[in-house]
Amino acid sequence: MKIHPDLNQTVHLSADRFEWVASPLPGVERVMLDRVGEEVAVATSIVRYAPGSYFDPHSHALGEEFLVHEGVFSDEHGDFPAGTYVRNPPGTRHKPHSEDGCVIFVKLRQFSEQDTQPVVRTIDPTMPVNERRTLHRFQQEHVECLRVPAGTRVAFDAHVCVRELLLLSGSCTWQQEKTRTLGPLSWIRMRPGEPLRINTLDECLIFTKTRPRYRDDFS
Repeated sequence: MKIHPDLNQTVHLSADRFEWVASPLPGVERVMLDRVGEEVAVATSIVRYAPGSYFDPHSHALGEEFLVHEGVFSDEHGDFPAGTYVRNPPGTRHKPHSEDGCVIFVKLRQFSEQDTQPVVRTIDPTMPVNERRTLHRFQQEHVECLRVPAGTRVAFDAHVCVRELLLLSGSCTWQQEKTRTLGPLSWIRMRPGEPLRINTLDECLIFTKTRPRYRDDFS
């Protein structure tokens, strides 16, 4: 399976166009943003757990990164409420579930093999406007969140890596879809070397990251 596999192309998906696809486990659905592979895949997805749903125990040979957007995501290592950012390094294992349901943004098999630091960070929903906070940094990978006031033009410079943006709250437009309003959970992936510019319509909380290409199988 290949979905938006070419990292040299800019792609985006607004939340009003999501198509939820059932996973192999009852009650767990996914929106596939980009993907190369079947169940074991290099993948970026929005995943929705119904109350009481779970995934079987599994390992992440090449790492897992996720951000809890709503609800509480749980595994044997703890409960992770909305606003929690987690990195499970290569070789980690868990059995995820959600007692009351949750929605997460998750990236699989996209770690450097040298990036072995477990990370658990909380995004403060009351962080001041015009503030950026680093969630993780490793070599050229930089993960951060920022809060932007309404009516602001935000410009992210062109970067040698792929840049991704996930809108956590608020609404905005961006340079390639000026007439379309992007709401929460809308996702943009910019190709390397292309700047990203958005205009906020409301106060926005934004998750953004650079994304080095560690392996040649995402093509």
